[in-house]
Amino acid sequence: MTEGFRTSAGEVESTAQPVDQSGSLRRSIDWKGAFWVASGVPALVLFSIGQVAGAVGKLSFLIWSLSIMMGFIQSFTYAEIAGLFPNKSGGASIYGAAAWVRYSKVIAPLSVWCNWFAWSPVLSLGCSIAAAYVLTAIAPIHDFTAWTLFTQTIGPVTFSINAAFFVGAAFMLITFAIQHGGIAGTANIQKYIGLLVIVPLIIVGVVPILNGHVHYSNFLHLVPPATSGLPEPGHWNRSGWTLALGGMFLAAWSTYAFETAVCYTSEFRNPGRDTFKAIFYSGVLCIGLFVLVPFTFQGALGVTGMLAAPINDGSGVAAALAGMVGGGRVVEALLVVMMVMALLLSIMMAMAGSSRTLYQGSVDGWLPRYLSKVNSHGAPTSAMWTDLIFNLVLLSIACGGGPSFVFILTISNFGYMIFNFLNLNAGWIHRIDSGGTPRPYRAPTWLLALGGIFAFVNAVFMGAGAKVWSPWALKSGALAAALILPVFWYRHYVQDKGRFPDKMLEDLQVGGTPITETKAGMLPYLTLAAGIAVVLISNYYFKV
Repeated sequence: MTEGFRTSAGEVESTAQPVDQSGSLRRSIDWKGAFWVASGVPALVLFSIGQVAGAVGKLSFLIWSLSIMMGFIQSFTYAEIAGLFPNKSGGASIYGAAAWVRYSKVIAPLSVWCNWFAWSPVLSLGCSIAAAYVLTAIAPIHDFTAWTLFTQTIGPVTFSINAAFFVGAAFMLITFAIQHGGIAGTANIQKYIGLLVIVPLIIVGVVPILNGHVHYSNFLHLVPPATSGLPEPGHWNRSGWTLALGGMFLAAWSTYAFETAVCYTSEFRNPGRDTFKAIFYSGVLCIGLFVLVPFTFQGALGVTGMLAAPINDGSGVAAALAGMVGGGRVVEALLVVMMVMALLLSIMMAMAGSSRTLYQGSVDGWLPRYLSKVNSHGAPTSAMWTDLIFNLVLLSIACGGGPSFVFILTISNFGYMIFNFLNLNAGWIHRIDSGGTPRPYRAPTWLLALGGIFAFVNAVFMGAGAKVWSPWALKSGALAAALILPVFWYRHYVQDKGRFPDKMLEDLQVGGTPITETKAGMLPYLTLAAGIAVVLISNYYFKV
């Protein structure tokens, strides 16, 4: 019998009803497999490069460069905590939740939930962009509302069933079919698609430099614009800093995302070796492409070019990147096709990662039991179906126009910032509570501390930067995060009668350290209070 979980009242709980697991994930890949699954991350630059450029103007390439370096530094914390749980899947939020559950039953599932609703919308957003690329190539128009069967506006979003929706849904179903075969099959397919993705991104990053299309005058006088969406230069005043922080907020959704490489720990053949290698080499790839592509994008197009409507709404990004390379219509068409493949890779990556977050969240007792079901190939199909249905709804919003697309992206990233805050702080909490436990990888202490500082920097991005994209951001993001409360209440108090699964408790006793033993005292609670204060103060002080 495992040791129970001590509640705030002091009693020890165990469980009489473990989660029904008819199957489990399989150890079928090494770090290279996870690398190829995560190779879809660089394609995320296509999601928001136009929007970031529209908001920050000449600062665009600088924003992307700073953001990916922050993401790389943060990844060392995630690599360490992932190594503590070789039998868990689902990514850094699962490993971070294991630190917070010692101090609060609610904060732990909040981390898992926010990570899921940050990652899952990649499916709908990616499919809507891919559909726009395809439709633009077939008929060079940018308003697909002419092919609309249904549309309805509710608050800040518009639901639309149009041509882009049906094309995007087809892409989503193809992704689902591939994922159904398990992680090993997915990794093998993505290895080949990954090459088709990395190569064109390198081409559009390097060729414009070689053929003279990059104009270095586009990098002079680095100041934020006077107003978002206009080319006139502004100043480093409160409004200018707000726009810059808004750029950092939105870019983080893409640049931090290679942490998905540690989402497959329980599927690694050798977790101790593979976990660090997977995230490190994925990070190196992302540094190269997230610096190179925005640099040439800005150098070739300039501020005026980046503010063009097809760039700002995302539909014309692939054609613009292809045009930077030159070579005529055939080369442009080929590169657009490869960009669509890049988006499909990011979609497959997102379904693989987000479904495993749902799966492990169910196994650990945070989310409803049905999500822990897997098929004969070891694929978490119940979680995948949930992702699919949820994203078909989001797809109808993403296809409703630019403002609806950006609203989904903003709320998704609001959850991602909460997840990053909690998990960067989980690094030092694990060090305090389980400091003597051997770690397959141990991050340098200064990097762990810097990650903790970046947690509060991200809180500033969330408080100050999110409002650049939507005046509804803070309230809507907080509401989306709070939805975990009824979900967790149903699982924990209705399904499990207030008890956690035995398996979860076994996993949490890291290196033999009992789940009841806590050493950080009030520090985790003070950290949470400070984080909330930073968000609210930043939101009050910075003005668009």
